[in-house]
Amino acid sequence: MDARAGAARISVISNTALVFGKLAVGISINSVSVISEAGHSGIDLVAAVIAYFSIRLASRPADVEHRYGHGKIENISGVIEALLIFMAAVWIIIEAAKKIISGAPVTATGAGILVMAFSGIINFFVSRHLYRVAKATDSIALEADALHLRTDVYTSLGVMLGLIALELTGLHWLDPVIALVVAATIVLAAYKLTREAFLPLIDARLPEAEEKTITSIIANYGSEYVEFHKLRTRKAGRERQVDLHLVVPGNRHVDEVHELCDRIVSDIKTALPHTQVLIHVEPCQSDEDCRICSNCYRQESDDRKSN
Repeated sequence: MDARAGAARISVISNTALVFGKLAVGISINSVSVISEAGHSGIDLVAAVIAYFSIRLASRPADVEHRYGHGKIENISGVIEALLIFMAAVWIIIEAAKKIISGAPVTATGAGILVMAFSGIINFFVSRHLYRVAKATDSIALEADALHLRTDVYTSLGVMLGLIALELTGLHWLDPVIALVVAATIVLAAYKLTREAFLPLIDARLPEAEEKTITSIIANYGSEYVEFHKLRTRKAGRERQVDLHLVVPGNRHVDEVHELCDRIVSDIKTALPHTQVLIHVEPCQSDEDCRICSNCYRQESDDRKSN
């Protein structure tokens, strides 16, 4: 099984258990913050399911209908997951507002504290595993799922501390206030995820650090070409696409140029896995002195005239 799909499956299983556990405890003790956490985990569960199937689809190789592969399915998944997170935050805010108005007290805080602690521990280890696999495989869908769970860790901790404070102080308004803090945290996470997942859908360039890596690699072969231009980059899921124009001396044999391009492509793929590179080769047409071989184009033209 693909490591990404395996990690996503773990997330589905853990979230299923946490949704039912939090919901049961939240309803039994009448805690909107615990119920809001159940809703949050419910969204995480939906996101995990989406991530699981999107990863499987994105792993398919390029075909006749999708010549550039299926990588953007992961980005679409990430955007959908971000929208689900926003929906969860709105639901939590509405429920918290109702609780502030009604003022219904929380009972049996001990059970809520216990389920929040259990949830935080489980999600900490699962999210850490997902992040590790996401970084190793460069999967935006899995990273989005990991972000959901990492947010759940922080919010579970916040709810747990709030219930402890409620138990010690008897201030029941703390419960809905904590729920609002949870909602704010979720909105921030959703914004970051939306930006990261959406930009590749409109073919935004690769991060500056990655483009710098690419240009540095090309510059390593500077003594073998004249110049390069029209560098374009984009990303779809974990797949990167790079294309550029490479100007070479006009008298360079095609086999030599091809071998040069192969070395550049190989180095870029080594530095940035899952990268497709297309190099358009252009002969130098300048009559000025070439920094690689003096007057190469003029010399080639003179040879042709003499023949």
